[in-house]
Parts: sequence; structure tokens; C-alpha cells
Amino acid sequence: MAADKTGAVRTAYLENRSITALARDHGVSRGVIRTAVADLLPDHTAIEKDAPAPELPITLDMPGEVADYLRTAELEPAERAALGQGATVRRGQGYTLRVTAVPAVHRGLLARC
Repeated sequence: MAADKTGAVRTAYLENRSITALARDHGVSRGVIRTAVADLLPDHTAIEKDAPAPELPITLDMPGEVADYLRTAELEPAERAALGQGATVRRGQGYTLRVTAVPAVHRGLLARC
């Protein structure tokens, strides 16, 4: 959206015009309008400039032999919990353990291998 129209869209949004109506009036998608007023939306949370992004859980598959070894190793409580909650996926003669955890836990498990 052109910069000169963004101010008008933001003002109209603050005057309780709906995103759909603004999109229709300006001939753009609702996504374009949402982007223009993103910091004004109710669910917007300000992010500190240098604050690290939160780590989101990721899912990784580990070979069954590695999972068996880690179960006998000395682990942190979060690492042991992640292994305990892993889902077993049968693979021919062996298996794979599908573990969902934040990257820090995966790094810890990898370091113990």
C-alpha cells in the first residue's frame, strides 16, 4: 500500500472502520490492511528491540538406538521429560523416537551423545 494512503487507513481504522470495509474501499486485500494497522490490532504485543525471540518447540526424529542410550544416561529433567513424551515410530526391525521440545533441549540431548 502506498505510504500516503497508509495514514488514512490507520485513521479510519481508529475510527472503528472494519478491515473488510477498508480493504474494499481501497481495492486491496484484508492482509494489506492488517499489515498497515498491525501495531493497532488488539492482539499486538510490542517486542523489545534487542529481546531474544522465544524458542518454539520443534519435532525431531532420533534413531531408536540413540534413544535407548540416552535413557540410560544422566539427563536434565527437561531432557528426560522430552524423551518420556516422545512418540515411537516403528521402522522395520527398529524404531524412531519422535521428540518434540525446544531447541535447547535437543542441543542438550545431542551433546550427551
